[in-house]
Amino acid sequence: MRQIAALPYTTAPDGSMRILLITSRDTRRWVIPKGNRIKGLAGHRAAELEAYEEAGIHGIACPASLGRYRYDKRKRNGSAREAMVEVFPLAVTGQLTQWPEQGQRELRWFPVAEAARAVDEPDLQAIIAAFREPPRQPGWFFRMLLWFRDKQSERTGMLSWFQALMPKQGRFFEQFEAHAVTLVAGADALARLLKGGPDMAQHIKTISDREHEADDIIREVLQDVRRIFVTPFDRSAITGLIGVMDDAIDQMNQTAKAIALFEVTDFPPQMQDMSAIIVECARITAETMPLLRSLNLNATRLHDLTERLVKLEGHADELHESGLKALYAQARLGNPMDFIVGSDIYSHLEKVTDRFEDVANEISGLVIDHA
Repeated sequence: MRQIAALPYTTAPDGSMRILLITSRDTRRWVIPKGNRIKGLAGHRAAELEAYEEAGIHGIACPASLGRYRYDKRKRNGSAREAMVEVFPLAVTGQLTQWPEQGQRELRWFPVAEAARAVDEPDLQAIIAAFREPPRQPGWFFRMLLWFRDKQSERTGMLSWFQALMPKQGRFFEQFEAHAVTLVAGADALARLLKGGPDMAQHIKTISDREHEADDIIREVLQDVRRIFVTPFDRSAITGLIGVMDDAIDQMNQTAKAIALFEVTDFPPQMQDMSAIIVECARITAETMPLLRSLNLNATRLHDLTERLVKLEGHADELHESGLKALYAQARLGNPMDFIVGSDIYSHLEKVTDRFEDVANEISGLVIDHA
């Protein structure tokens, strides 16, 4: 039996993440919203529907799944059948006051680690635990090595004395993390924008505001690169990483500007799915930033995250191609101008995902050079 499921999550302003779990109707154990596949409906769209029916939530479901898990589905006659469930991340944007299965289940938000421990299925535990891992803290032996290295540096004579006089209190890690926050907020607003509705102007303004905030951050980074004597990475690596992150939010803003210019209010599924991939890319980028503080300890996790970014960009390319084909077929029977406008929006969306692939490449380079 093949099923689909949504992994509903929300991120607080401080970067902490919560996972929504619900109880099953029969056994009352903690599960995620799931159900059978629906003919003619993509897996992530069906997962959105299950989340609405079982938990009364709506949000942005990424079309690229996180993985699969198995469980034994009990039948009313007492027999069991193995089910394979594909899990799609769902960025929750709202909670309804009424929904079909209201009162039949308990709903609770958990921190990621607690949510992983609350479910029974080992594969699902692994999927949830890997969704947002905290940065690893160095052990006592590694801390001792760092202390010894610092002490040795203190004995290098004139060079250490000269370095002590130079400014070296850069805030690069904080700046990376602050910029990632603008990416998450911009991506969320972009996905909401491509759903249409009466609040499109507000979403466009949100993207523009976040883009301005990102500009301020990259300006600070470039100033610090010039004035700080000792930097955590090569200066070209710092400017390269913050540069491609800034390019991503710039392209989100360009997408919003094109939508406003051409007064587009209706968006095909491929565009909406590309925006959902952008939301997932931004979430992953925000997770990678704190891990850069300890590259040696977090190299494996960074490799996994950058690999998913590259795969998401490939998925977005497929959506871009299929979307353009559908747009062209529709424009041949109607207004050719629709193809020109639509292809421009698709182009900006593709460039956003391309820039996130660039982020992955920059981080991979840091891991290779410094881990």
